Amino acid sequence: MQDDATHARQDLAAEVAASLVSDIGYLASPPDVCVRVFELIESPRTSAREIGEVIGHDPALTARLLKLVNSSFFNFSRRIDTVSRAVAVLGIRELFALVIAVSAIKSFSRLSCELVNIDTFWRHGIFTGLMARKLAEQHHVLHPERLFVAGLLHDIGALALYTRMPEVMGRLLLLADGDEALLHQAELAELGFSHADLGGALAEGWHLPPQLCNAICQHHTPGHAGDAPLEAAIVHLAEHLANGSGLGGYCESARAEVGVDAAAWAALDLDPEGFDAEEIVGAAGNQFQETAALLLASG
Repeated sequence: MQDDATHARQDLAAEVAASLVSDIGYLASPPDVCVRVFELIESPRTSAREIGEVIGHDPALTARLLKLVNSSFFNFSRRIDTVSRAVAVLGIRELFALVIAVSAIKSFSRLSCELVNIDTFWRHGIFTGLMARKLAEQHHVLHPERLFVAGLLHDIGALALYTRMPEVMGRLLLLADGDEALLHQAELAELGFSHADLGGALAEGWHLPPQLCNAICQHHTPGHAGDAPLEAAIVHLAEHLANGSGLGGYCESARAEVGVDAAAWAALDLDPEGFDAEEIVGAAGNQFQETAALLLASG
């Protein structure tokens, strides 16, 4: 009897989660330019010129991408004036990651959310993304811009919950008192799923690679990341550093959190005693204000 009740609760939780993903996915679906670029990068005959032409149909996106490419985010010695040139220098998949980053912020920011400061929310994502990118570079991960996107979007499932379950989430936010790990556990206990679960599902709708969807889904539990242990460990550690920084934390002030999951240290082959957190935080901090200003600019 108890097993039947447990299965019933699990089935209901899965149904509610699927409904939320469908609802928010419809409201914050990828713009046509993202879908078209994704189709192009899957074609073996795509050229930089074709990518540039598709993105060029969106002048605002083009302008923001070129500002980002010419910022301290990359710190190129020569100015890049066209999207096709950016593709040639960065690579198609790296530029697609930036297209996703710019477009997702614009799309998800349309959701009506009164529980949290949306600017603080995205600053946390951007700072987490910058540190995830730096960690990926240190570990020679292919296409480190992918990890910037995973870090940027790791909490998008929370926006779905804040928007569609404000009363429940308001209560859980008070209970967690700024501790994201505690909030994750409270969501699981109350709802049977978490913002991380929803985030992974939403990321699939944005055509993120499976490893990144898995990393977002398991960013609180990197030991369960299956075929994406390194990616999940990177996002997990990056978020931990962001929350302790006071610059791009989940709350507007630095908060003490539970320690980094041992599975993350193992996946990254890092010694927690010898890990130089200041190097990662400092490198991200040098790029943070300019990158945040570019990505969060109105218009």
